[in-house]
Amino acid sequence: MPAEELELIQRSLNGDLEAWGEIVGRYKEAVFAVTLSILRNYADAEDATQDAFIRAFQNLRQYDLSRKFSTWLFTVAANVAKNTLRKRRREKEPPLPEMDGDPAEEVQSDFRIEAVRRAVAELPENYRAPVVLYYWHGLPLEEIGEVLGLPVGTVKTRLHRARALIRARLMEQGVIRDALG
Repeated sequence: MPAEELELIQRSLNGDLEAWGEIVGRYKEAVFAVTLSILRNYADAEDATQDAFIRAFQNLRQYDLSRKFSTWLFTVAANVAKNTLRKRRREKEPPLPEMDGDPAEEVQSDFRIEAVRRAVAELPENYRAPVVLYYWHGLPLEEIGEVLGLPVGTVKTRLHRARALIRARLMEQGVIRDALG
């Protein structure tokens, strides 16, 4: 862990909200991407992101400094998002309208990238979360397993199946002509 990040965590543990604000600023986009990949709804993901940072701050004393901070934080965010899904299912409330895309789509106009992002957004949650963590956030398989509470072999299988589903969807839409794209 970088010394600067460790210092921010230590200051946050001592109640320094400015230091915690710096941590939030560094990770808010990545945490939002994690919650959005699970919830598939901007409003719910925004709420879950805020809840994740609150929960992380409240439980910062339980954070093991020998672990990578981002992995711990993404785990908190994934758990908050999964709890939101469970609550939504229990209450049987209709979900808010699903997202049309990813904020990055507005910046990136390339047709293939947009098509891939849409295909990822259409994946079932158990495939979507590993894809986002692996490809968009560059987490190693072991960390994805930690974040999602899965064995590494299951993460590999889900990534393989997700790629096959994305490939099939892109072929169906005519974005690519064959498996080699």
